[in-house]
Amino acid sequence: MTTLEINKMPTKDKIILMEEIWDSLLHDDGEIESPAWHEDILRERMLKIQDGSAEYISIDELKFKK
Repeated sequence: MTTLEINKMPTKDKIILMEEIWDSLLHDDGEIESPAWHEDILRERMLKIQDGSAEYISIDELKFKK
């Protein structure tokens, strides 16, 4: 199925398709490996927390930051 075909589907059918994909992933025994850059980002954030330079915002601030 192509993106063009998906774009032409009604929203209801897209949601059903998405649920079927998630369900198939739940039952997939293969483990998805995170890319190396994820570890780099987490390491940088941990260092900021440890050295006190991390900045925090509330969930409300996050919602309106866009």
